[in-house]
Amino acid sequence: MEMKQYLLDTFRFNNFANRQMLEKIKTLPDKEQSIKYFSHLINSQNKWLARIVRDIKSHQMSWWEPVYAFEDLEIMWAKSINTWLAYIESRTEEQIHEIVLFIGWDGGEWEAPLKDIALQLNYHSIHHRAQIQTLIRAQRIEPDIIDYIGTKYKKRK
Repeated sequence: MEMKQYLLDTFRFNNFANRQMLEKIKTLPDKEQSIKYFSHLINSQNKWLARIVRDIKSHQMSWWEPVYAFEDLEIMWAKSINTWLAYIESRTEEQIHEIVLFIGWDGGEWEAPLKDIALQLNYHSIHHRAQIQTLIRAQRIEPDIIDYIGTKYKKRK
């Protein structure tokens, strides 16, 4: 499998899992910390894309702010993930491996392969989903099974 397809598949899986997570967050008596993590995922995707397209305001964007209202999370997530899917779709396999330049945390110029930035976003999503799963359990609610393999295996007859 080529890296471009792997990235698209991974973004799509994270989209599925995060949308499922939103449904579970909806049921929580205390949503605050889960909303903060979910907003952070959206902000991280938006900031990284702004960085790689060389948006001059990217260095002013926060990883953690804004924290969205729960009612806005689904729409903001859809915008963010669909923008990334379109961006990856618009790239060739060769471009996926190219080095991109961006303004880093210190105002300096940094570089990384596009594929590694996209991988970071996907792995980052898994990390924070696990934190949200822990928050769900702490509220004595059983989290959904959203492991990757859970979308692939099936019981034989």
